[in-house]
Amino acid sequence: MSEASSTTQALSAESGAQRAAAVLLGLGPEVAAQIFKSLDEATVRLIALGARTLRKAPSAIPAALSSFVKTMTGLDAEAMAGDSMLRDAASRGLGQDVVRRVFDDFPAAALAGEEGFAIISNADPEALAILLSREQPQTAAVVLGTVNRVHALAVLKHIPQAQRPQILRRLAALETVSPEVLQEVGTALSQDLSAAVPANARKLDGRNTTISLLRSVPAAEQSEVVGEIEKDDPELGAALRARLFTFDDLMHLADRDMQTLIREIDMTLLTVALKGAAPSVKDRFLKNMSTRAGQMLEDEISVMGPVKLAAVESAQAELVKIAFGLAEQGRIAIVNPTERMV
Repeated sequence: MSEASSTTQALSAESGAQRAAAVLLGLGPEVAAQIFKSLDEATVRLIALGARTLRKAPSAIPAALSSFVKTMTGLDAEAMAGDSMLRDAASRGLGQDVVRRVFDDFPAAALAGEEGFAIISNADPEALAILLSREQPQTAAVVLGTVNRVHALAVLKHIPQAQRPQILRRLAALETVSPEVLQEVGTALSQDLSAAVPANARKLDGRNTTISLLRSVPAAEQSEVVGEIEKDDPELGAALRARLFTFDDLMHLADRDMQTLIREIDMTLLTVALKGAAPSVKDRFLKNMSTRAGQMLEDEISVMGPVKLAAVESAQAELVKIAFGLAEQGRIAIVNPTERMV
């Protein structure tokens, strides 16, 4: 490499380091700190060199910033308008799965221009819960379905318990939200919401969000909430109950509760239900039966011919319903797999 070429590269590196240092100074310490986390030591060293030269010649800062702005405004318009470059860069650093979620499958609150929902998404959970508790349940449901699930859970915990069933019932029924509704909700909850709402209806997974939220609370509260929902919408309540607590979850019952359940169910119904059950679930039932009763049950299952899957699922659903009934009476305690017992 010639001396002239080396000098040119050195000057280019120094100029780039000055621009980078000037931009970081303009962004402020908090943003600069986040950017530094993504840089290697060699790059930070170059920026430090640029900062040193700027300190010696403060008049170079405007020139460095001007050069940076000129470079940015000179980018190809198509590249500026598209997201392919950023997508590629993020993919190299975060992986395709993360990129797909953040670029393609983000909630409405993340869309550019939705200032109102951006504010809602970053609001203090308790403050937002107080606000939503004064709104109609449908309004609260739209907000919980729009923000991310972690934030929705934090907000729900601060909403009065008596209001939760009505809100969650409406959230579970949400599938799409029109731009007009988003505009109305955003305007009502944030004075800073602009007119830049989505052009098309936003797809929401309200039912799965409801299941996630309910699974985070104790089983007794789950049963109470689903029971309240069933009063207004039996079909929706049954669908939530079926997904919230499954036949396989019965294996998590304490031995005493399992024995109480066995005494309350018809053995013919249990035989059909266990025909398609996992071995661990079947063993859990047999463990809590007498040797003679367990042997009889196994014999019945072994001699039983083919059974329609629908019949097995129906029997299992009926047993889950009986278990919920016993839990509501306080005779057994339904425990989630994630709940700790002492």
